[in-house]
Amino acid sequence: MKIQWHVICLVDDKEGPSVRFSLVEVTTMRRKFFPRSSCFLSGFFLLMVWFATGTVLGAERLVGIYSARVMSQSLPWIAQAAGLFSKYDLDFQLVHIASSGMVTAALLGGDAEIALLGGVGIVRAYVQGASDLVFVAGVKNVMTQSIVAGPEIKRPEDLRGKKIGVSRVGGNTHYFAIQALRRFGVDATKEVTFIQTGGEFEMLAALIKGGIHAASMTPPADAQAVAQGAHYLVYGPDLRIPYAATIFATRRPVIGKRPQVLGQFIKAMAEAAKILHTDRDFTYKVLGKQLRVDDRKVLDSSYNAEITALERRLDIKGEALQAILDEVAPIDPRAKKVKPQELVDRRYLDEMEKSGFFDKLWTEKR
Repeated sequence: MKIQWHVICLVDDKEGPSVRFSLVEVTTMRRKFFPRSSCFLSGFFLLMVWFATGTVLGAERLVGIYSARVMSQSLPWIAQAAGLFSKYDLDFQLVHIASSGMVTAALLGGDAEIALLGGVGIVRAYVQGASDLVFVAGVKNVMTQSIVAGPEIKRPEDLRGKKIGVSRVGGNTHYFAIQALRRFGVDATKEVTFIQTGGEFEMLAALIKGGIHAASMTPPADAQAVAQGAHYLVYGPDLRIPYAATIFATRRPVIGKRPQVLGQFIKAMAEAAKILHTDRDFTYKVLGKQLRVDDRKVLDSSYNAEITALERRLDIKGEALQAILDEVAPIDPRAKKVKPQELVDRRYLDEMEKSGFFDKLWTEKR
């Protein structure tokens, strides 16, 4: 097991202090819920809590994780910038772990209470017996990655025998490349070589420097690549491949012990989704800061490609979860016995619909 990491220290924003850590690379192979990784994460999170001085008095502490620095996982950033955590009396600590499997391990170990990630890690663990894991809200139920390449690659079929960059083997970018190339008669499991880069920024650098021939990328990294001379080989948003690409997960015992706190968090995310969909300038300021992108054309291209795929009311689609179960089934036949609805607790979404929260939110002007 090889682990490389660094810590980003305490940040004191206008909306309140937060501690931000970033695991820039974690490479490991564990079959049963990554037990050693959980131990590592436990110590890491204890450090985070120790450093988290300046806690908002009276606010409920909640630790959350996100797995990718992409637009579809920007809701916590937007909520922080808009003061929504303060509005809902939450002292929210956000942690970045660049791996769905490691995020799943953190949830299972009780090191965090809510996670925003691609659904595959949670589904795999559930199939293996971690039935405490559950999805509570959705952000993106289709894939919006694209395959971009250098000028020497003209067609998807030209990728046979070539190197394709993905963030993580087994993650969203990997799955998209397999599914997309299959539509062009290319069996990516046999005819291409996947290079695991660890993240979108690293993948972009590898593509521009010629270390890989093509890359399966998520907005805005794909637009950044095109701005630097690459071109779209497969434009993913047009394909609309069903997949729980970005989704909120927690554990059932957390819902049992802290139902109101999680409910407040989901409301904050619902308000952040409204801002994401309706206030482009505010969203660009947040994305520009978090993703270090200040090119308006890149932001426009990314936003236009992504926004139509993002759920306005945080819905979770059964077909998106079924796509992951179908992916897992050849490796673990137990997935064939799991129904998508078993993986979901819709209480917060249903309550916001029945109470009129969503209707009121979307009729109000910000």
